[in-house]
Amino acid sequence: MLRPVSIPRLFTDEPLHEGAAITATSAQAHHLGVLRRGPGDRLRLFNARDGEWDALVTALRKDRGAFAVGAQVRPPAPEPELVLLPAALKRDAMDWLVEKATELGATRIMPVICARSVVPSVNTERLAAIARGAAEQCERLGAPDMAPPRPLHAVLDAWGDAPMLMAAERHDAPALPTIARGMRALLVGPEGGFTPAELDDAARRPFVTLCSLGPRILRAETAALAGLSVLQAVNGDWSPGTG
Repeated sequence: MLRPVSIPRLFTDEPLHEGAAITATSAQAHHLGVLRRGPGDRLRLFNARDGEWDALVTALRKDRGAFAVGAQVRPPAPEPELVLLPAALKRDAMDWLVEKATELGATRIMPVICARSVVPSVNTERLAAIARGAAEQCERLGAPDMAPPRPLHAVLDAWGDAPMLMAAERHDAPALPTIARGMRALLVGPEGGFTPAELDDAARRPFVTLCSLGPRILRAETAALAGLSVLQAVNGDWSPGTG
């Protein structure tokens, strides 16, 4: 018995409406070539603004292509705001973190540079591409906004007054699930955690609440995803009536 052929999903920033002609990026053309797709094959195009639409490949070469948009198959749907502020990590860990945070529903990812960060920066363009690819696979309509990395103090200084949770290991702080209601931003430190000076500086700010992620010391990427999962379960779209 033949297996059904899956329909590729591609994220695009271009406006989507019936009859629109969309130009493929070189990465999209290459991806479709790897999948052995060609002119006349179906695909889906989507973004958070316009929803998801049927489309046909009208032209395809090694590094270029074009699509014709058909009917809408999913209308746009707002996602609950969930902001993740992870410390910048080494490439493999950061790539994995962004992919999984996208699957979990993060709407904005803001890498921060901390005193104990082992890398001075991250490749924002590559991480944004990873987020788009994860959105295509997990059937999200949108991909998280990927902010450029900034020093921790600069992020806190510019934050405003929206509540923010800060994961503080080895610190007498309430457990995240007990204070997660209504919280939509989580700051997680690097391997080795925040320094005492960073914790003291953050704790003095009225919008920051320190929290605990349990009795075990977690890897930085594990801590970020565990905390994001709690926020999604409490304030996100995992359960009816939340968000």
